[in-house]
Amino acid sequence: MFAILKKEFHSFFASPVGYLVIGLFLVLNALFLWVFDNDFNLFDYGFADLTPFFQLVPWIFIFLIPAVTMRSFSDELRLGTLELLLTRPITTLELVLGKFLGALVLLLLALLPTLVYVYAIDQLGNPQGNYDLGILAGSYLGLLFLATAYCAIGVFASTLSENQIVAFLIAVFISFLFYYGFNGIAETLNIDFLRSLSLQRHFESIGRGVLDSRDLIYFLSVTSVFIALTVFKLESKSVKG
Repeated sequence: MFAILKKEFHSFFASPVGYLVIGLFLVLNALFLWVFDNDFNLFDYGFADLTPFFQLVPWIFIFLIPAVTMRSFSDELRLGTLELLLTRPITTLELVLGKFLGALVLLLLALLPTLVYVYAIDQLGNPQGNYDLGILAGSYLGLLFLATAYCAIGVFASTLSENQIVAFLIAVFISFLFYYGFNGIAETLNIDFLRSLSLQRHFESIGRGVLDSRDLIYFLSVTSVFIALTVFKLESKSVKG
């Protein structure tokens, strides 16, 4: 598994992909938070906290993470190298986890430079340091769980087509459905059960700085289900092959 993770991680930086992902993520955040006149602008927000940042990033992730994961297995399907991978002395689960963790580590590297925003709001606060550390830590933890779920969805979507663009669109659709779609449908039809399936609801719950076991179980369940679906899909392709 670690060999696959290492290979996947190095492949991101052997091409411009890794640099583009990190650069695009940081530039988009900087423009929306500090330059563009919009609802996410921290100067216009009027408070020295990162709420706009944590509202913005999940939407960027919906498009950015599928762009990272779309090649995970679609390339193997297109090049016909999937069967070769599946014959290596590792289990299908280890193969999937290696691809999944490789994408996740890249996203964590993209998130690390945003910690400079913490210093920025610390300096902008009146008095300095006037922010809730618990909410800040909870929100970053929520982003970690959200990225984990999106990566699992993206890796699964990459097994559904050998065309990277199709895999990207499928991942965007599923991610949007889980983040906002279920919540939107629940609000429209007043179905409480669908609200519990919303990534947005559980992300915002963790972002309040209180760790609820139901939120942790939910994120772990979504991630595990999509990893299991990926394993099942690959094994079914192997049997057909």
